[in-house]
Amino acid sequence: MQVFLNPGLIALTLGYTLSQFYRAFLAVLSPTLETELGATPGDLALSSGMWFVAFALMQLPVGWALDRIGPRRTVAAALALGGGGGAAVFALATQPWHLHLAMGLIGAGCAPALMAAYYIIAHDYPRHVFAALSGMMIGLGSLGNILGAAPLVQLIHGIGWRQSLWLLAAVTLVVAALEWVVVRDPQHDGEPPRGSILDILRLRVLWLMLPLFATSYAASAAIRGLWAAPYLSDVFGADDIAIGRATLVMGIAMVIGNLALGIGIRAFGSARRAALWGHAVALAALAVLCLLPGHSIALSVALLGLIGLVGANYSMLMADARLHLPQHLVGRGVTFLNMISIGGAGIMQFASRPLYQSAQGLAGAAPYMVLFLFFLLPMALGTLLYVITPEARHD
Repeated sequence: MQVFLNPGLIALTLGYTLSQFYRAFLAVLSPTLETELGATPGDLALSSGMWFVAFALMQLPVGWALDRIGPRRTVAAALALGGGGGAAVFALATQPWHLHLAMGLIGAGCAPALMAAYYIIAHDYPRHVFAALSGMMIGLGSLGNILGAAPLVQLIHGIGWRQSLWLLAAVTLVVAALEWVVVRDPQHDGEPPRGSILDILRLRVLWLMLPLFATSYAASAAIRGLWAAPYLSDVFGADDIAIGRATLVMGIAMVIGNLALGIGIRAFGSARRAALWGHAVALAALAVLCLLPGHSIALSVALLGLIGLVGANYSMLMADARLHLPQHLVGRGVTFLNMISIGGAGIMQFASRPLYQSAQGLAGAAPYMVLFLFFLLPMALGTLLYVITPEARHD
């Protein structure tokens, strides 16, 4: 993997680390934001959903921008304006709706982070290393999940949550400047790649993948980034330190799962088969959480960690889909599939809010049993459809 270690991809990995951090950090901020701003779990579900929806809506213009103006300018400008600006709005927030605005801006700013790297890897490296390189990047970038757990709690306790957000805004601007300086756009022979969404939709094999793309990432994103905190607090009485440690376990598992992506694909023989087994594990973990949501905090944290471990399912799906995309459709293709994935996560985040509110009248851990079932059933349907997808060529 020596080829990975060039300044441009390292800078993009740092940007993706921020993206992972920002999509997950509300979990440990939720007790503080409820006390300081009166933001309920339902409000934070909306804020978190705004991140995902803004991120998803940006994917189509990002695909165009990668092809037309290149990844360097696309990713640096978006991260500086959206990521840095959104963090500043968050630091100034006095009402819950300010958080919605801030998370929407941050989501838009983070939208090109991973796709710019995918674009460069797909154009500058052989097809057979795409899965390993992208998995390595996601694994290293998933350190943002770890930083958004116990370390963030310690930072907030040390300097306060507003000061922490100002520090994050500054770090985001520094990373954006680094991307502007060191990222290099791929060189194209002749005209830049041309293609459209219609060309992508003509690839019928992708239609069997889309339901799983729309539901796979939603569970780990929503549980890690939002529902883990109220679940552990309401059911087991966990404080913010215990929540930080539990989400740290989930974050570490996400890193391990993605760094082991290449090993997993080789062990199962293909990205498709590895993805099928990964989703089987995710479905089993969600099923046990549904059946035993209040059994013990140890069991729940272990199952949350297992869901984090198979968070690499997204990477395996993308690696499989990449093999079905012709070279001239890579930019539009990966951003379109990422839009489906992140958009599905955002929609399910929004839908989880009224579902949680309607289930609050149920006793004990039952509201969370309903939530876990809500994430399980669509993923199960998507997995069944994915079973009948054909194997891609591995040339």
